[in-house]
Amino acid sequence: MTKVTVIGGSGYAGSHIVEAAAVRGLEVTSVSRGESAQQIAGARYVRGSITEAADRARALDGADVVVAAVSPRGDMAGRVRPAISELAAEAAAAGVRLGVIGGAGSLLQSEGGDLVMNGPDFADEVKPEAAEMGGVLDDLRSAPEALDWFLVSPAATFGAWAAGEYRGEYRTGGDVLLTDAEGRSEISGADFGVAVVDEIEDPKHRRARFTVAY
Repeated sequence: MTKVTVIGGSGYAGSHIVEAAAVRGLEVTSVSRGESAQQIAGARYVRGSITEAADRARALDGADVVVAAVSPRGDMAGRVRPAISELAAEAAAAGVRLGVIGGAGSLLQSEGGDLVMNGPDFADEVKPEAAEMGGVLDDLRSAPEALDWFLVSPAATFGAWAAGEYRGEYRTGGDVLLTDAEGRSEISGADFGVAVVDEIEDPKHRRARFTVAY
């Protein structure tokens, strides 16, 4: 049975990944700094932080895949990139695959175009967070070959404020923001979680970033 640890498992993206993994019958552990308000049957919940070496070691211990679903906002601003860098080195040494949940801001608006975060509709208050996660992607791309990693960027409309409903479908892309025929870029939390677990069970993006949308 595949053993998955989700750091940030009580957050929006993380909780959907935990749920999808549990439904699929994977052995999944959620790691979060606070107690999870809603716990999913079949998942194990522990307290811990990605910034603490001992907590990262426990997250990696016995895991096949560790997913970092943490955002550099609030008191975590500026702390996520170095923590993921440490986790990446530790994952490589342990032979554990690393998944990272990024944002849409580091995607390209179009092939060969500017970044989404540099577009006129991207909120200024979110740019520091997007820039930090873009730095995480840069670090992963320059990581030693020993590290097996993937980073997933959701659609532009993704979050608790636009949770959406489970459709049982999604599309994947590379470094360019995916939009539908009407120009919308959306994905529900439930379908995003399924997409991440699909990648865990059937890896198609090794040492690469991909994006998910309808």
